[in-house]
Amino acid sequence: MKSSWTLKEHSEGVLEVIVDGDAWTKAQKHAFQYFKKNITMKGFRPGQVPEALLKKQISKEAIYEQAVESIANTVLAQAVQEQKLELVARPTLDYKDASDESVTLDFNCVVEPEVTLGEYKGLDIHKDEVEVTDEDVDKELERVQDRYADWVLREEGEAAVEGDQVVIDFVGKKDGEAFEGGSGENYPLELGSQSFIPGFEDQLIGVKTGDVKDVNVTFPEDYQAKDLAGQDAVFTVTVHDIKYKERPEINDDLIKQLKRDGVETVEKFKEVTKEDLTKERERQAEDKFTSEVIKAASDNATVDIPAVMIENEVDSEYQQFVQRMQQSGFTVEQYYQATGQTEEDMKAQMRPEATDRVKNSLVLQAIVKAENIEISQEDVDKEYKEMSELYKMDVNQIKQLLPAYQVRADLAQQKALELIKTSVK
Repeated sequence: MKSSWTLKEHSEGVLEVIVDGDAWTKAQKHAFQYFKKNITMKGFRPGQVPEALLKKQISKEAIYEQAVESIANTVLAQAVQEQKLELVARPTLDYKDASDESVTLDFNCVVEPEVTLGEYKGLDIHKDEVEVTDEDVDKELERVQDRYADWVLREEGEAAVEGDQVVIDFVGKKDGEAFEGGSGENYPLELGSQSFIPGFEDQLIGVKTGDVKDVNVTFPEDYQAKDLAGQDAVFTVTVHDIKYKERPEINDDLIKQLKRDGVETVEKFKEVTKEDLTKERERQAEDKFTSEVIKAASDNATVDIPAVMIENEVDSEYQQFVQRMQQSGFTVEQYYQATGQTEEDMKAQMRPEATDRVKNSLVLQAIVKAENIEISQEDVDKEYKEMSELYKMDVNQIKQLLPAYQVRADLAQQKALELIKTSVK
């Protein structure tokens, strides 16, 4: 077997393999036995057709084609290893010059693209400083008050203010015609919650119980229902009740209602809350810093990403989206019906971020090579153990789901990312 690799453009090329000698002779024999076992002929039982008769019935081209099919995977694996290629998609196969002595297989391949790294060390990026103020903690206390607050009816004739809850009926019309999903009855709406179309809640400030009011709005340009996006509409609103929020006093009794272990006083709540907010903001700052450094390193690099890599990433994200819908008790068809979107619309929205993820990964892989980053078997075993403890799964089960080469690659990219982060100015 002889192989050669010809790179063309956009990381696409032809892996040519000439198969001859014993390997090709055996493949043809196996192909003939395949036909002998599976062909049916009147007057003979399956597998009992005489070879002389079979040879008259089966064309050379059929034998060659079946022989190529039987050896293609093995030949591909050997040639890929020989040429040290990293494929990113399943190749297509053409074969030519087939004879009893040899055959030439042309695998049309897409390989990982070459990455030209730019600056990735010494980047001028800084992690945000984290601060949690007393005001931040007080806002959390207010949320506790809101959680245990009671809604109390306003007196007749009192006007609604921001923060009040209005119980309303509404009927939405576009061009004088009611539209699907634009109506509701006895709907409790908290003014200022921004849960309705922009401008809707603002126009209800000042209404009184029993009022009927037309609310004029314009749907956002990116509204999910395409037939309403950017359109003007009028909602006729009937106000049934207006309620204000009566918050409980902040004291130890209120804190005890949370039933949090070790937190039974206002002071302890403040202490724990400040610690929790600090940890959360530090995590957010770290995530933002990580995102900024990899984006900078990626922006400084040059790479021509094969379309198939991006589409594979989009397909993977789309499948996760489908699974999330199913876990929520919905189908994607129901989602599309409610939003007016299509599968292509969803994938188009996913494509930009998918492209960034693919490029980021390729850049990190290139840094791994440039910095000669290696991952030991001890590192891999440690990662398997940590995943086993995290997901409460047997290590061998995790190994079946996630092969060692993938774990090693992921750990190497993590080290490359840490190198970028620790080298910033």
